[in-house]
Amino acid sequence: MALQPFGRTKSVSKRSKKYLEEALYRRLFRDGGSEISVRQQLNQFLKSSKRVYKWEVGDTLKKLRGRRLYYPAFKLSEAMAERGMNKTVSDQAIHLDLVAKAKGITAAENYFINLPEASKNHLSYGALLNCYCKELMVEEAEGLLEKMKELNLELSSMPYNSIMTLYTRRGQLEKIPAIIQEMKSSHIMLDSFSYNIWMRALAASSDILGVERVVEEMKRDGRVAPDWTTYSNIASIYVDAGSFEKADKALKELEKINAHKNLSAYQILITLYGRTGNLLEVYRVWRSLRLAFPKTANISYLNMIQALVKLKDLPGAAKCFKEWESSCTTYDIRIVNALIGAFAKEGSLEKAKDLKESAHRRGAKPNVKTWEIFLEYYLQNEDVKSAAECVDNAISAGRGDGRNWVPSPETVRTMMRHFEQQKDVDGAEAFLKILKKTEDQLEAAVFESLIRTYVAAGRKEPTMRRRLKMENVELSEVGNKLLDKICDK
Repeated sequence: MALQPFGRTKSVSKRSKKYLEEALYRRLFRDGGSEISVRQQLNQFLKSSKRVYKWEVGDTLKKLRGRRLYYPAFKLSEAMAERGMNKTVSDQAIHLDLVAKAKGITAAENYFINLPEASKNHLSYGALLNCYCKELMVEEAEGLLEKMKELNLELSSMPYNSIMTLYTRRGQLEKIPAIIQEMKSSHIMLDSFSYNIWMRALAASSDILGVERVVEEMKRDGRVAPDWTTYSNIASIYVDAGSFEKADKALKELEKINAHKNLSAYQILITLYGRTGNLLEVYRVWRSLRLAFPKTANISYLNMIQALVKLKDLPGAAKCFKEWESSCTTYDIRIVNALIGAFAKEGSLEKAKDLKESAHRRGAKPNVKTWEIFLEYYLQNEDVKSAAECVDNAISAGRGDGRNWVPSPETVRTMMRHFEQQKDVDGAEAFLKILKKTEDQLEAAVFESLIRTYVAAGRKEPTMRRRLKMENVELSEVGNKLLDKICDK
């Protein structure tokens, strides 16, 4: 498949029949934004002989990455290289990131090693560093940053921001001030992201005055103007500290600076006003969002309904849901789950179940989150039979990224404890069969609970020793003594 150079026009309306009849990203999202539908459209496109411009491949990759559709993005990037697209160093850095997300960090390292030496610059090193940071690989990330310094590569704030984000995620916030000082001494300009991480690190140690000093330093420096993310960060810090009056002032500054009507800024405003308990401001910002974005996205409705639910304005949340439902083009199970969760928390099980069934009829199948909501409800109400069905359904649904869903250890303990108390051997055995669908090897604690259930019920299980051996389970001393009661040596 031929690819045109960047010099050509970016219009796709007048190109010849040799080319794809519509923009590539529109083709891929023709049947919606789910990974399955995007993969299907991508496969059809790759099998065709239609041409596309190189710029639209880059544009499509950007959109796929923005939607976290990393595997389709990787396949597209890989296929384009195989069909003759010349990758710039920037393209190679993006592909390295996609390799890590689609095939793992080892594959990304191998891709980096095999790059031409001329391509191993600050972009490709930075991409690998970011991959290490995403995987929480502290030693590898620190070592690579030192290597970048030794090679005298052109360094910006980006690799330092990646390292500071890594430290934040690992709870090593005490390392962040030293990184800030290194950036300053190396004359590397902090950007708004750097300042935000720095403020968050100070806030984590309850140094609110330190946060305010950073804000003043940022203003004095003048090279980096505070943007809406700066004020949302400050407001969030004040909300966490319970300083709602200061948070309100920061939010007002955020609104002033949001002249370009950024959707994410509106959503943050709704969330933070909701956290301050200010329902009137939540509705006011929602009206502003609707005026700015008449074709309101699903994510905005989800954000608003979640805010209303947290403020216990269930009638308002239900009204907002009906408004969304009447005009939506894609019936989003996430929005349904927000209201199902609200109904379940107030004890309105039938409303929650009716909403789940209604959504299913509209094409939105229950996902893992749906079943987790019902699971929590049934456990709280000691309906373990229904809870077990939810676990089974959640396992069958699986996670959206293809990974298996596994119930939490606390959920397993709670359910097994119930079977023990009720002397319900059959229920316990049935639950273990469900667990085996998602876990090849169950923990010894689960089998010890099963054995205690047999003992409590006064039942024997002659095959239990052989079963434990096949499962490669080693019981504790107490467990072995209990095993003697249900199974002869």
